[in-house]
Amino acid sequence: MDQTERASEDPAAGDNNSGSGSENSSGSGDVDGIGNSAGNGTATATATGWEAKAAGALAFLRRRVTGDYEVDEFGFDPDLNDNVLMGVLRPLYDKYFRVEVSGIENVPAQGGALIVANHSGTVPVDALMTQVALLDHHPARRHLRMLAADLVFTLPFVGELSRKMGHTLACNPDAERLLRTGEVVAVFPEGFKGVGKPFSQRYRLQRFGRGGFVSAALRTGVPIIPVSIVGAEEIYPKLADLKPLARLLGLPYFPITPTFPLLGPLGMVPLPTKWHIAFGEPIPTAGYDPSAADDPMLVFDLTDQVRETIQDTLYRLLLQRRSVFF
Repeated sequence: MDQTERASEDPAAGDNNSGSGSENSSGSGDVDGIGNSAGNGTATATATGWEAKAAGALAFLRRRVTGDYEVDEFGFDPDLNDNVLMGVLRPLYDKYFRVEVSGIENVPAQGGALIVANHSGTVPVDALMTQVALLDHHPARRHLRMLAADLVFTLPFVGELSRKMGHTLACNPDAERLLRTGEVVAVFPEGFKGVGKPFSQRYRLQRFGRGGFVSAALRTGVPIIPVSIVGAEEIYPKLADLKPLARLLGLPYFPITPTFPLLGPLGMVPLPTKWHIAFGEPIPTAGYDPSAADDPMLVFDLTDQVRETIQDTLYRLLLQRRSVFF
């Protein structure tokens, strides 16, 4: 409580001030006192914030030097991921793409779950933003273990970094091991066909493959959570594909966008679109026997249900969207 509040609550203080005339009625002394108090409070809060950050950074460095951190069998380093790698992505998430999230409570607070999402954007930034959403906005601060294409792990630096962030190969054995240990696993069934599709086909889901993700969910009994991402399609509008150059470089495609390669390295800066990530209601699989994973009709039906749910949600979110950028 500052001096002004104490004076207003103390009758004696009020009587003493009543004879001060116009000098006290102006309130100049009180205003100055309040201003200084607020200023000191802000400075103290800022100092405390920086001190906490500095202490956290020193503690992180101490753990790295002493080896007091854990890495799991897939190469996931949660200490590095939470304190450094996610910190690099958060400004993109919060300030650049201004991501809005809905339905995140549909992801269970504990136990395994399989997130299935649409894929787009020429560069798979959507997967990283979904990872930030789960860690920063889920009440249980859950890590998202993504299944990535083989190509990711053959790229210099990118492959090792992906392992550190908790990603692993998009194969059923790895997916099932993670799900059985209670992890939240993400799969993007469209693969490169989704992330590399032309801008003219934006928000039209590509084929979901043979439903391998459904088989993994059925064998482990975890819920499938459909996720729809709006905003990623426009960050790198792909107008054309230089296929000969892509084959030469061993890439699935070599995109031509309005800014790349025309502007060189500047053309690699994504457009600041406004994003929305919607987590849908879980589709339970615990009621099925694990042998149901070998039933092709059931797998097909559940795959189609997930795909239709994501597509319908995308259309609904697009109708609600005011602008690509706002």
